[in-house]
Amino acid sequence: MSEIDFSATFKLLTGRAHFPWQAELFRLFRTGEFPPSCNLPTGIGKTSVIPIWLIALAARPDVVPRRLVYVVNRRTVVDQATREAESLRERLADTPTVKQQLQALCAAPTDTPLAISTLRGQFADNAEWRSDPARPAIIVGTVDMIGSRLLFNGYGIGFKTKPLHAGFLGQDVLLVHDEAHLEPAFQELLIAIQQEQQRFREFRRFRVMELSATSRGNEKPFELTQEERNPPDIVPDPPEKPTHVVWRRVKAKKHIQLHVKADGTKLGDQVAALALDKFKDSNCAVLVFLRKVDDVERVVDRLRKANQRVQQLTGTLRGLERDSTCDPRHERGCPVFARFLPSPKPDADEAERWRVEPKSGTVYLVCTSAGEVGVNISADHLVCDLSTFDSMAQRFGRVNRFGDRTDTEIHVVYPKEFDQNESHQRWEKTLALLQALNGDGSPKAIGELDPEARWAAFAPTPTILPCSDILFDAWALTTIRGKLPGRPPVEPYLHGISGGDPPETRVAWREEVWELRRNFQTDQERRELEGLAKDLIDDYPLKPHELLRDRSERVFKHLVAMADRQPDLPAWLLDDDGNVEVHTLRTLANKDREEQIYSRTVLLPPDAGGLTIDNGHSGGMLDGSAACKPDSRSLYDVADQWQGAAGSRRVRLWDNDETPDGMRLVRSVVLQTEDPDEQPTREWNWYERPAGGDTEGSKTNEKPVEWQSHAADVEKRIEQAAARLLPGDEWKGLRQALVLAAKFHDLGKKRVLWQRSIGNPTPTHWLAKSGGRLKPRELGETYRHEFGSLVDLLDTAQPHCNDLDALRNDDLRDVVLHLIAAHHGHARPHFPTDMVFDPEPKGTNLEPIAMAVPRRFARLQRRYGRWGLAYLESLLRAADYAASANPSDYAEDLS
Repeated sequence: MSEIDFSATFKLLTGRAHFPWQAELFRLFRTGEFPPSCNLPTGIGKTSVIPIWLIALAARPDVVPRRLVYVVNRRTVVDQATREAESLRERLADTPTVKQQLQALCAAPTDTPLAISTLRGQFADNAEWRSDPARPAIIVGTVDMIGSRLLFNGYGIGFKTKPLHAGFLGQDVLLVHDEAHLEPAFQELLIAIQQEQQRFREFRRFRVMELSATSRGNEKPFELTQEERNPPDIVPDPPEKPTHVVWRRVKAKKHIQLHVKADGTKLGDQVAALALDKFKDSNCAVLVFLRKVDDVERVVDRLRKANQRVQQLTGTLRGLERDSTCDPRHERGCPVFARFLPSPKPDADEAERWRVEPKSGTVYLVCTSAGEVGVNISADHLVCDLSTFDSMAQRFGRVNRFGDRTDTEIHVVYPKEFDQNESHQRWEKTLALLQALNGDGSPKAIGELDPEARWAAFAPTPTILPCSDILFDAWALTTIRGKLPGRPPVEPYLHGISGGDPPETRVAWREEVWELRRNFQTDQERRELEGLAKDLIDDYPLKPHELLRDRSERVFKHLVAMADRQPDLPAWLLDDDGNVEVHTLRTLANKDREEQIYSRTVLLPPDAGGLTIDNGHSGGMLDGSAACKPDSRSLYDVADQWQGAAGSRRVRLWDNDETPDGMRLVRSVVLQTEDPDEQPTREWNWYERPAGGDTEGSKTNEKPVEWQSHAADVEKRIEQAAARLLPGDEWKGLRQALVLAAKFHDLGKKRVLWQRSIGNPTPTHWLAKSGGRLKPRELGETYRHEFGSLVDLLDTAQPHCNDLDALRNDDLRDVVLHLIAAHHGHARPHFPTDMVFDPEPKGTNLEPIAMAVPRRFARLQRRYGRWGLAYLESLLRAADYAASANPSDYAEDLS
């Protein structure tokens, strides 16, 4: 293995020289030490943990985890870490030694040995990080996204892939939790998961590292070097070496001025007046922070009336519009927002070049806390209201971030009097700390404040719910899709319970809510539609770009306005388990049942309206007074705008539309006419791109794939992955079990009924995948080919049974049987009763086979751990997924 020069490699990968603390962290990583806590000030390059990990992995793959999971507090924060990951991948060609080392880790040959999955752009929640589990990967996500998936949940993914996400996020991973002090409940949860895995001695390590400038923990953290922490009175300008850059940032000049809120004046009015009075003619980029959305809207209104260039940024913006607004590389990027971002380098790759020109003159960016954390913006000046100290420190970190100015001003408006409630008491303590700074808002000055006094002024720590082995067991039962006693929602365990946080509701728009409308005659008809809706959402999950969120009370007011216009329009209400209730706008807007939308998702038909539209473009904000006009209807349902490198990852088309190239059919929905005696008049076909969709494509492909060919492809994939991930004699038996599971995982597809269900009505050849002629789901609905595979493999009259018996112990035989049973999401812990069915039983008693499934699951979970077993299952899932996306051969189209 070639020795890697960290200094030279870091500069090639990042385009800049490393700071001393970065070299020290690399030294620790390459020796297998991963500090549980890193105390690093804002603006000092915390996301460089990503290239440090990558270089350490290339140098010591035997001790450094293959996947880096970078968790941030809010969706708007993802951009900076994403750009770091994208830049690393683009620059790998400049570091051939690192690239070759990473390629050697991959199971399948590839020219891009680093997978990326984030919440934005072409990498948004893609599949590349999980198609080859041996491939190094960077996954960037929010607390909600990563945390829920670690707990075998995961909003926006189907139940079949929940174990895959849990296994690959919870094993062979370094999880970096940025700004961990803002999410203490999540940090405690991560530690609980880590301890539980250590208790079970799961065979793939899960390491956790918090990044925070103000940690709540008691352990001595990793921090800047002694030299970096102690800058001289006069810092060399311009900087002559990397340490000087650190000094410049930690001593960045930021002059704090405090203003008492005037009697009889609304907070938003005073903040707007202050922003105009101080900076209207400054030609500067001015940042405005306020706690409440209502105050943000008031300031924006005042600034626009004064003919100022202004952009609003709150957490209530729909994901699609938020992504484009915050990204000047997008043609619909915001010119005002671009003023607050560092410009691309002159030699930047074409993909990094901006598509918008930053707005000149004075510009204002008005934010709630959505802009506080981690966003790589740097304003010239700041105007804000008073908040808790942790929030204020984050706000100060968004102004003069790089120490380039000497005249930066921070203006804070604070209440004249404070109430006795806890929030106000913490604000008062924050005010005292700001006064103690004597006008100096630099990171160095903030870091020198008494830690106990700082923590006392933080937002109150939420009630942190304790996790237990019983809870982890319950969450791991992913086959049980409905409510289960003793299995609470995961959200309170991610964020804790805070009395001050009002509930929120998500909103999205989908055509299927309208197309599947029914006039119910019985409760059974309603339950049938709700079951179909649940399956549809499972096949076609709601993605972050479709969703907006706001306080539930605000969403309810908008729903009331929509219901006043069209009370009988259908609407769906979803919980985090994927359950669907079918409503009308009238029943959702029932004032006596407002709480029914709390912490849920409202799915509306486009005809309901409710989206801000300006000059033919969506503003991405909820507006109940806005009716849907014909020329703007297409702006509502954006499910198919989930983009990848090859274009849209999924699309829904009518049966008279052309079949899209490069996509496979995953669902065909038969739409009945209003007269139930008539034949169906239309089919609605839902497609996905094999390498970037959400399902595992168990039935279809662009062209037919023969059973034997697919089985051989999966077997080859699993052999390659196991050789990389489980090398040596220690894992020889487990490698054999994985290969055997791959070889026989689809035996159950050799049934005439199953073949007919994929459009192979008179099978002369057994197919593993149809040629895109998937039939409606009524045929063979309850038959699960995985269960049929178990039946065949346990049949002593068939030769497969001899292969199973050849394994050296019962544990390995259990692994084979469980991996086969679970490879499409069932058998965790069981197959539902209606799936204990074989259309060609050959006299086999199926009940003992079904009863053995949950017992086997329990044994293996004790043996390998919850995340360890999910990881093993997912090695087969990943091989099956990759083989389905890239078959080695196609059969002749037998249709």
